[in-house]
Amino acid sequence: MLTATTTTSQHTIDCAWLLQDPGAQAAQADMRITIGDDGRIASVAPIGSKATGPRQLVLPALSNAHDHGRTFRSATLGAFDKPLESWIPFLGTVPGLDPYICAATSFARSVRHGVANLMVHYTGVQGGMPYVDEARQVARAAKDVGARIGFAVSIRERNGIAYADNASVLKALRPGIRDAVAGRLSVKPIPPAQYLEQVDDVARMLQEGGYTDHVTAQYGPAAVHWCSTPLLEAIARASADTGRPVHMHCLETPYQRAWADKHHPQGMVRFLDDIGLLSPRLTLAHCAMARPDELALLAERGVTIAVNTSSNLYLKSGIAPVPEMLRQGCRIAMGLDSTGFDEDDDALREMRIAYQLHRGWGFERTMTREQLWRFAGCHGPRSVSGSGAIATGRLTPGAPADIVVLDWDKLDDDMLFPDVDPLDLLLARANGTHIAKVIIGGRTVVEAGRVQGIDEPALRAELIASARAALAADNRHAAWLNTLRELAEDLAPFYRGGLGDCCA
Repeated sequence: MLTATTTTSQHTIDCAWLLQDPGAQAAQADMRITIGDDGRIASVAPIGSKATGPRQLVLPALSNAHDHGRTFRSATLGAFDKPLESWIPFLGTVPGLDPYICAATSFARSVRHGVANLMVHYTGVQGGMPYVDEARQVARAAKDVGARIGFAVSIRERNGIAYADNASVLKALRPGIRDAVAGRLSVKPIPPAQYLEQVDDVARMLQEGGYTDHVTAQYGPAAVHWCSTPLLEAIARASADTGRPVHMHCLETPYQRAWADKHHPQGMVRFLDDIGLLSPRLTLAHCAMARPDELALLAERGVTIAVNTSSNLYLKSGIAPVPEMLRQGCRIAMGLDSTGFDEDDDALREMRIAYQLHRGWGFERTMTREQLWRFAGCHGPRSVSGSGAIATGRLTPGAPADIVVLDWDKLDDDMLFPDVDPLDLLLARANGTHIAKVIIGGRTVVEAGRVQGIDEPALRAELIASARAALAADNRHAAWLNTLRELAEDLAPFYRGGLGDCCA
């Protein structure tokens, strides 16, 4: 049962089952959570009687430590069943749209699925307005929806078509698409100081606009193969000077591994350490191709690794060595990378898939349930809000009231025994459809499956209508989609054969 009573200073939640610290503490029956007017948990205590009425399961909210805040899903864009290297260009097939609506609908989908803290590596700039104004619209969307986000200004200045200079890549493409590809995908270098100033401008806007409770400005270098050494060095110095977090992709695919070994034979992770980037301020997304010695160094430096299980499967990138990460003492956090197994940003399902993939085979245990919850709920806020973020992921007095309420009657709809461990059922079958309520910082942001701060269905309908109208008004988008299909065909032998300057 879940009931809520509100006074001017606090309200209470009564639950039939409470997972106060999943994996580390057994489920507790008939518990009461009191939330103070500061949005934090004031107390957790037994109700003193048997809860009656519909059964509810309460647990801490989840976190998504790596994402991009995309609205349209990959299959909608014609990009299903492609590896990362040919998938990325398809993300630009839809023309720029209203950034507030794009962000609000994306964030709404995340919070409906139980996420309180959401990392946004903002690679999908909509354009049509100055960058800081667009960032303001994204921040406003986060505030309206009720999510906390990290906003990493995406930084990329080279290798726009593939992991080599443009001339080498273009030679590998059929002549008929070279001009179009060069015109759309070439990256124009920007001086490092200009990128750093852009991050400063965003941080200033967030401060002046009163968004800092919801949004943290970050440096977002795309990856080593997409950023020059002088640029990465400048970011490392700026992060050390300002204390701002850095969010970056790293060793996501076999082709990135090959590029790294060719261009940094001394070791790419060692290179990042030498220039001062490895620190507790850094989150590296993926690390699916990282080696044990590299993981040991990341653990030693306090770097967070955002593991994106479904995304790596979806994009045929590989399976991250999570057991080895844990063995080396790495801090790992769950990322959905704007994907999810069913393209739905379902954090509960993502947690379950990650657990089933990495828990070990047979009688071996390589990931405990406590480690799973640290991965899914506890470490992500550090990536989102910085290394000084207040610890969440546990429902303890003083912690932010970030809470997910599940319909236990729906989850346990074939109940035979009343004492089945709720965590067993959570890990066996829970998904977003079981979520009844989401509370972030003491604010109810989802009630009965609906986001409270925005009209999500209306905004989504407006977004789709706007996209369709823009595509219908300019048939160049259809031609570009055909070009991308041909590009994907040509990139396959480029990477497989080690053509150009990539992996030879």
